[in-house]
Amino acid sequence: MKRVIDITMIALILFTIISLATANAADKAERSDQDPQTFIILRGKIVDDATGDPLIFATIALKGTNVATVSNLDGEFLLKIDVEVTDPYIEVLYIGYKNKEIPLSNLATGEEENLIELTQATIPIQEVIVKPVTPGEILERVISNIGVNYADAPNLMTGFYRETIKKNRNYVSIAEAVIEVFKAPYNNEFRFDATKVYKGRKNVDVSRIDTVLFRLQGGPVTTLQLDIVKNSYGILTYDIMESYVYSLDNIIVIDEKPHYVIEFHQRPNVEIPLFLGKLYVEMDSYAITEAEFSINLEDKDMAASIFVRKKPLGMKVTPESASYRVKFREQDGKYYFAYARAEVEFKCNWQKKLFNKTYTTMSEIAITDRTEEEVVKFASSEKIRKGDIFTEQLSAFADIDFWGEYNVIEPDQSIESAIRKLNRRLRWSDLFDNE
Repeated sequence: MKRVIDITMIALILFTIISLATANAADKAERSDQDPQTFIILRGKIVDDATGDPLIFATIALKGTNVATVSNLDGEFLLKIDVEVTDPYIEVLYIGYKNKEIPLSNLATGEEENLIELTQATIPIQEVIVKPVTPGEILERVISNIGVNYADAPNLMTGFYRETIKKNRNYVSIAEAVIEVFKAPYNNEFRFDATKVYKGRKNVDVSRIDTVLFRLQGGPVTTLQLDIVKNSYGILTYDIMESYVYSLDNIIVIDEKPHYVIEFHQRPNVEIPLFLGKLYVEMDSYAITEAEFSINLEDKDMAASIFVRKKPLGMKVTPESASYRVKFREQDGKYYFAYARAEVEFKCNWQKKLFNKTYTTMSEIAITDRTEEEVVKFASSEKIRKGDIFTEQLSAFADIDFWGEYNVIEPDQSIESAIRKLNRRLRWSDLFDNE
């Protein structure tokens, strides 16, 4: 029973599904005035230098600082840099590729997009000392070294959070926010992460949602659960290791350092749905720097009970896929939470109706800055709670300069198109409401 509870916590997306007859109406558009700020805007696209393919979720950072962002599904990014930064260099990191450092003076700023090409990294066999350890022993060393490898002091982080819901191929909800995160130290299991919204916006197309409304509970609070080093109950404990089979899949380069690639999946005799995926473990420190994993959905009814908190009578909800990704960034010998993403797909079927509807939800957090100075815990009234509906705390999209100097995840082309469509519907709605 304890393990079922643990998996429920890290399942990430908990849904409340309600009929539109009881749903709240969308908020009216509000403008948020910005204080004038002076910053440089850097836009670009990260691609493979041989194929030209976009490299998604690459880390783009201002070298020597905590300022960073990630590339989107089109390989594109936007980074805002204080004009007072002296001798700035941009550093780009991507799994399996050589790092690239570029002086900001060599890049175009403003609206012009820079094409940044990365080269795949190879590891000469003679330079790699394959240590005589099994995959299980590697993971045991990962667990024993958590207190050494990860932040042992609380951090106050600034991040960007986005969540979307698609019905079939159409976006029906987009919500974004600049958030602050209290990140508890990794060597203290009794201190917990917390988050609050600094500013955010949303658009919900109620007309397209049909007869149900998906609500993602907890927003960034639940996405932070993807920090599998801090929230290790589902994957990284000595007890849970007994439920998995591990194999050494490869050795690759991340941030100029060789990494073990450990594949894992649950044992056949384990009944409850666990995880399967890959862990990327730095060879010298035994730190997990990235992870890609998903939930075993073979038992559809059990999986549905994990994800869905509430649904209408007569509706069957079947999860089709649930995939997750988490990244950490190394600075001065310590690793810090940097990025997390979850994507879950469901089919919803009403009794006595012919066609199923497919809903796809996505949520992601990118940490764009952090500090260990003057870190204080948030007041209880400020914190987002796991049961909160994130979109209910936001106003509607209105101001194209809404984010000001804050770094965000550049929306991919499909999200940009959806925002334009949702904004047009919002303006028509306001027009009729004002008549």
